[in-house]
Amino acid sequence: MDSGDEQDVSVPKGKKKRYHRHTPRQIQELESIFKMCPHPDEKQRMQLSRDLGLEPRQIKFWFQNRRTQMKVQHERSDNCVLRSENDRIRCENIAMSEALKNIICPTCGTSQSSEDSYFDEQKLRMENARLKDELDRVSSITSKYLGRPAMQLLPIQTLSASSVDIAVGGYENTEFPPSLDLDLLGIGLQSMSFPFPTVSDVERPMMLELATRSMDELIRLARTNEPLWTRIDSDGRENLNLETYDALFPRPGQQFRSADTRVETSRGSGDVIMNSFALVDMFMDSSKWMELFPTIVSNARTIDVLMSGMDGSRSGALVLMFGEFLGLSPVVPSREFCFLRYCQQLEQGLWAISDVSIPSPKVHFLPSPKRRLPSGCLIQDMPNGYSKIVWVEHMEIEEKNPTHQLYHDLVDSGIAFGAQRWVATLQRMCRWISCLNSPRDLGGVIPNDDGKRSMMRLSQRMVSNFCSTLGSYNGYRWTAPAGLNDVGVRVTVHRCSDPGQPNGVFLCAATSLWLPYSPHSVFSFLRDEQSRVQWDVLSRGKAVQEVTRIPNGQHPGNCISLLRATMNPPNMNDRSMLILQESCTDPSGSLVVYASIEVPSINIAINGEDPSFIPLLPSGFVVFPDGRSGAGINATSSLNPLRVPSGSVLTVAFQIMVSSLPSAKLSHESVMTVNNVISTTVQQIKSALRSLDP
Repeated sequence: MDSGDEQDVSVPKGKKKRYHRHTPRQIQELESIFKMCPHPDEKQRMQLSRDLGLEPRQIKFWFQNRRTQMKVQHERSDNCVLRSENDRIRCENIAMSEALKNIICPTCGTSQSSEDSYFDEQKLRMENARLKDELDRVSSITSKYLGRPAMQLLPIQTLSASSVDIAVGGYENTEFPPSLDLDLLGIGLQSMSFPFPTVSDVERPMMLELATRSMDELIRLARTNEPLWTRIDSDGRENLNLETYDALFPRPGQQFRSADTRVETSRGSGDVIMNSFALVDMFMDSSKWMELFPTIVSNARTIDVLMSGMDGSRSGALVLMFGEFLGLSPVVPSREFCFLRYCQQLEQGLWAISDVSIPSPKVHFLPSPKRRLPSGCLIQDMPNGYSKIVWVEHMEIEEKNPTHQLYHDLVDSGIAFGAQRWVATLQRMCRWISCLNSPRDLGGVIPNDDGKRSMMRLSQRMVSNFCSTLGSYNGYRWTAPAGLNDVGVRVTVHRCSDPGQPNGVFLCAATSLWLPYSPHSVFSFLRDEQSRVQWDVLSRGKAVQEVTRIPNGQHPGNCISLLRATMNPPNMNDRSMLILQESCTDPSGSLVVYASIEVPSINIAINGEDPSFIPLLPSGFVVFPDGRSGAGINATSSLNPLRVPSGSVLTVAFQIMVSSLPSAKLSHESVMTVNNVISTTVQQIKSALRSLDP
């Protein structure tokens, strides 16, 4: 059997087989030999075995698999040629069929299309029967989770035997009947407790075909410039020319886009401090991918693995994934996608990873008004150990309600969920991982590197928890309490019993507001411990002192701080609580997240022990540019002499514990309390910034 992984054939039957993954150096040497000699003899294999430290049978299997891979690539190329020829012939066939419809028999004077119409009607009837069987199958599965027959929810429409007005569905446009509204039944995607179903054997070839076409399209989108892409700003942002795109990549029905459908496109590039092998491994693992983008991906999971990689690598891997992308504000809904992720090594040191939404809700049950068209990135190794990233984002979003005015420019322009945000976050997180591997602090109270890493892991969990509270996948909806909207506060309630979270019922409240100051100015003010006393209502007027700092990036604002409230007059015995704070910034936006923590708990992390079970209840701030011309993290500050007609959008989010009892109910007093805290905080921030900029 020609397998891409080297299996240990000495393992007894029934035992789990071991797989050997080659090192990058071994693969590079084998590739160079393969180009010169695809069929090495036994003597050559023995020499390679000695040079590379591999067993001769591993060498033999590697060359067998590599030859198979080359054969598949050639067949794929041939298939592309045949597909183009098939499309040409189909177009000719359609043209001839249309011409034949107008032919009149010279003998009897009748049309020749009546017999064809009869067969067309029979085909439609067969298709209708197939769709009915498919609906019965899906309904039976759904009824298991509804507790009652799902067909009771569907209006029965009787079709006459002679009717030929039959909806023909296919893989490209299959949808659930609109009457099967699962959200109204209370089992929307956010609250579904059952696992996603796996892909059937019948669907796998179609999924592979879709992923292959998506990969080809991504590569062309990443490598083609004008007229396909047009530069729209001095910061390098690019938008897709939709007319050119539709001509190059025609799709059925794309000319009939709904009036409510908005197309978001963007392309960005940058260098990251991580090699391609490590990046590819993190992208193809849903847990690692979520850790790599904590401010964008709040929830991710691998639903099914359709294909594993070849040659002990991720090349050729195809997985079905789910992901929730965050807007980091209660007024910007999160976006959930079920998509295929396909990975291919195009050449030595060059990888491509493509994503595309699955077009059939059979796999994930819910038709979505949001569709991720071929998107992804190219990853190219560089000599200095960095990687060059070219990122493409392409989505169709159907929204009945317009975007909130605060985020209108940011979201509608594609910046909020665009390629620039992904690249900027990736650059910052790769730098964070580099600091994790070689941490350093400026305070000197952390005794060793293990303690610094433990502190970074604890802070990472704090930031992830904070971001996830602003998402919607947990099933809790943001609501605006009546009579408490002086600053537009929205609240949500959740119960938690997860490790590392306090047990009980929690109230999360947040609001977003526009400020006439640059994001850089607002971020610098919020992260500065000297100015904290001006806005921190809960500190009760106490100043804070930085105990220690761990830098986790090149920007001075990217750091983890441990803060202690100072007493006036000083009281050295009052050290029961500290504040853990992480601030981070990149060209797409900034965060300041903090949580109170007890001294015994922080000592666990400082001593290098596992911080996974230290309870945290984070609050904090999110700062975005407002998306107007000239906005950005490096835009001219309003505190500087040169003013710009743009500002920033600030989201303030607090969490408070309502009760440690899971059965507790939310009280009006709790909502009033958190509303007052946020309102006062917002007013004090405005006042302090105004005093700095009279």
